[in-house]
Amino acid sequence: MAYRVIVIEDDPNILDEIVGTLRKSADFDVASTYHHAHSAINPAGMFHPNLFLINVEDEESIDMLPDFVEKFPGAYILGTMSQWDPLIAQKASEGGATGCILKPFTPKDILEYLQLYSVRGEHKPAKLISFFSPKGRAGRTTLAAILSLLIAEKTGERVALIDADLQFGDLPIFFDVEPKRTVVDAAQDIKLLTPVSLAPYFFPIKDGVYLLSSPERPEYAELVAPDSLVEVVMMAGSIFRYVLIDLPAGFNPLTLNVCRISNVVFVTTMINSGFEVKHTKKTMDMFASQDDGRRKVHTVFTRVNPFTEENRQKIADQLGYPVEVMIPNEYRMISVANSGRLAKGLPMDTLLMKSISEMADKIIAAS
Repeated sequence: MAYRVIVIEDDPNILDEIVGTLRKSADFDVASTYHHAHSAINPAGMFHPNLFLINVEDEESIDMLPDFVEKFPGAYILGTMSQWDPLIAQKASEGGATGCILKPFTPKDILEYLQLYSVRGEHKPAKLISFFSPKGRAGRTTLAAILSLLIAEKTGERVALIDADLQFGDLPIFFDVEPKRTVVDAAQDIKLLTPVSLAPYFFPIKDGVYLLSSPERPEYAELVAPDSLVEVVMMAGSIFRYVLIDLPAGFNPLTLNVCRISNVVFVTTMINSGFEVKHTKKTMDMFASQDDGRRKVHTVFTRVNPFTEENRQKIADQLGYPVEVMIPNEYRMISVANSGRLAKGLPMDTLLMKSISEMADKIIAAS
């Protein structure tokens, strides 16, 4: 069955080009065209459209997206733009659009974009989640990897795992894979990419979980500009419902830029001596000085022993901030991660896994 299409485009030449292209394909039936969104919102109903192509570079059109979503709940809505703009794509997603597509496009392009977006998950903005630690060996990477698997399993939605620890990323080892493309390739190519062409850079791990690997060599880290990585993360949000970013330890331009665009930042610390709490307090103080730092930055303490509420309160008193997630020690889980068997089965009967599963439930509930 052909898509019944409404096209909204204020440039007459581009509108004619789009209509001419669609009419060459049996997959699309152009029901009507409009130059402005406000002219289309009411009369479009008589055509019973199931696909809208709306120019989201027009401010009025992007502001009216929620109205179209409400009036045509079963229709796909693709925002069209002449140059990929991550902020416009994000705003379109927040308005309820299925996704965005670059002009000019072919009927085949539309079908590819619809296929990509249809398996992404709910038509909601992506949840960008960063994992930060003041120093290394905090359990940050293991936590991000396990959460990616659990979130995908619990939601059935697509999850991206980006290994942004550019010098010493371990995620390929955790999953025992050797992706051919890495975050370096994606960051260097991002200006030329679209969601459809970015998708193959992510290596399939298991049941809706995809990995964008760290570089093969530490010196390649210098090839990734912070702004380019931000664009990769934001475009990934068009493809995946959840994007989890494993960041390098310590503050630097890369970690600060990615944390800035993230919806949630988990500051992860492994309890070993008293120094970790002091480092975490400095970290939380720095985030708290930002406008939304107190709202989106959360503390996670791993290898907590004894795993009691009394100990949680003791750590919180020392920290000066709530201990929002507490994870016990579990040597069996460390053995699984180090052996590359994470994607082959998780020991769900452990207290550690139950704690991380509860963390996944909270992330999903807030999405």
